[in-house]
Amino acid sequence: MNKAIIVKLMITSLGFLGLFAPSQVAAQVIPQPWVSVGGKDGETTYAVGARALNLGVELGVGPDGATGVDVLKFLRLPVVSPYVGVGYYSEDKGVAVSGGVQVGASDRFFVGAGYNSVRGVNGQLGIRF
Repeated sequence: MNKAIIVKLMITSLGFLGLFAPSQVAAQVIPQPWVSVGGKDGETTYAVGARALNLGVELGVGPDGATGVDVLKFLRLPVVSPYVGVGYYSEDKGVAVSGGVQVGASDRFFVGAGYNSVRGVNGQLGIRF
């Protein structure tokens, strides 16, 4: 099987697990914003996002000026929060899949790393209120 197909199947499987896994009632209600910088094909990519109730939205700019939005589903675990998502981008980039993890660096800040099929590998820095 092609490596890309295996990766997409894994991301999709984790997505379904996240969608159907039970979530805690006392989930975080105050949005947690972050900024993201990454790269793909030698171009720098940017994004801003926010998370609340284990769902997130990320607005990104990819190579060739492609802009788009991703909807993310987070799994709430004690130390880390893995996520999967799907989005749509302009400039004929089409549907994007993404996945990654966010980790609490302190009581107020968190860091993360992820991959988006349009925007490539990225690093994240966010704040908790």
